[in-house]
Amino acid sequence: MKKSAWLAGIVSIASVFSASAALAAQPMPWQTDLQPAATGIMHEIRWFEEYTLWFVVPIVLLVLGLLVYVVVRFNRRANPVPSRTSHNTMIEVVWTVGPVLILLLLAVPSFQLLTAQYTPESEPEITIKATGYQWYWGYEYQGEEGEDVAFDSLLLQEGDRADYGKEDKAAYPRLLAVDNEIVVPVDTTVRLLVTAGDVLHSWAMPAFGVKMDAVPGRLNETWFHVEEEGIYYGQCSELCGKDHAFMPIAVRAVSRDKYDAWLVAARDDVEEANKMLMAAIALDTERKLASAE
Repeated sequence: MKKSAWLAGIVSIASVFSASAALAAQPMPWQTDLQPAATGIMHEIRWFEEYTLWFVVPIVLLVLGLLVYVVVRFNRRANPVPSRTSHNTMIEVVWTVGPVLILLLLAVPSFQLLTAQYTPESEPEITIKATGYQWYWGYEYQGEEGEDVAFDSLLLQEGDRADYGKEDKAAYPRLLAVDNEIVVPVDTTVRLLVTAGDVLHSWAMPAFGVKMDAVPGRLNETWFHVEEEGIYYGQCSELCGKDHAFMPIAVRAVSRDKYDAWLVAARDDVEEANKMLMAAIALDTERKLASAE
């Protein structure tokens, strides 16, 4: 009882002291840009997005300029007798070679990025199986025989916030927070096996640059390597039924020692392990705030 009471007291302030870490990456009001990158792959995706803009913007401006020029220069009033020219070798060469060169400049980095997305940086140290259901996710940490950890992750109900110590809506936003987050260590390659138990789903984490379809009867594989601690939010991105919008994904990235402690405790009781982890994070954050003062 004393241990549970201590944990309850610590967890009640965890959302306050760990808010900055929990805000690692989540959708923001009026957001127009991509979420901050939390993996090397997402850094490359953001670079490729900015790279393509150097082609897209000039092309759009060129086409707009040509349209305006044609409307002004060749309307019926300004050009009552239209030219009957039907062939121009130079123009045909330019509009054939130009797009080919542009597509080539886009294709090379695009294929390199696609290859990187399916090639882990290192041998995965952790394997997690994510199974999509209507409308929640089930997770299994694959370990040695008898050491697997399995739990379901459901949308956090508003009435359950106090029980889970997640009253801070900035850190645990409505419709994105879950009762049990995936816990992974930072600076570690994680293999994610994705499938579904009923209909099509899709495991998507914007900050990781990961989106993998969950198909019944099929096991798809992806990976991620989180760089910074915090909670990262995503959602099912495949229209899977009436509660598709209420099927969030939350990944809590922590230090290796905290992950190891959580994994040992989670083999007995996942919810208790989560409370202990939140308490440890809260204490660390409190110490950092105290030392900063």
